[in-house]
Amino acid sequence: MPQHVSTPPLAPAPALASGSASASGSGSASAGRSGSSAPTAADLLDFVRRTAADMELIDSLPLDPEGRTWVRLDGPGGSEAWLIGWPPGTGTGWHDHAESYGAFTAARGTLKENSLAVRLPAGGWKTLELSDGFDRHRRLTAGKGRAFGRHHVHEVLNESRDTHAVSVHAYYPPLPLLRRFSRSGAVLRLEQVERPEDWQ
Repeated sequence: MPQHVSTPPLAPAPALASGSASASGSGSASAGRSGSSAPTAADLLDFVRRTAADMELIDSLPLDPEGRTWVRLDGPGGSEAWLIGWPPGTGTGWHDHAESYGAFTAARGTLKENSLAVRLPAGGWKTLELSDGFDRHRRLTAGKGRAFGRHHVHEVLNESRDTHAVSVHAYYPPLPLLRRFSRSGAVLRLEQVERPEDWQ
């Protein structure tokens, strides 16, 4: 029997880089700060916005019509950062980023984020029944971004029929794992847990 999520909704939040893309690579962008202190969500949002404005970097990302592509970036303060290409009609599926917080910005095209304004239990469940009022929807056009907190549950989509989207994402601490969910109406089901070695 599904558990019910009854915790109060959280303030609106933002998203990640995830999934199985068909191409990958490595690259770098200048870090947004020096020193050993951890970057804040605002630092990460500033970083992804500045990086998304670097058209030379954005144009360097190889795009594949069949699947998402990505390039690893040097994020600020030891954060994990990615430049991601989204072919028309692709998306991440529902997921969260465990204990990591982060930010992302669209650099080209438009991305849609569907999210849940609720903090899910960290573990011990397989199926949850969501209450009404937890769904949030947001469209991010080029230059628009957002930051998000820990346990942020969302999916990110490029709903265009003919245009690639490109985005920049940053997380801190570097993602320890990513939980993937399926959703049917109000029922959210934990399907799998992915770890960094699955994305290399």
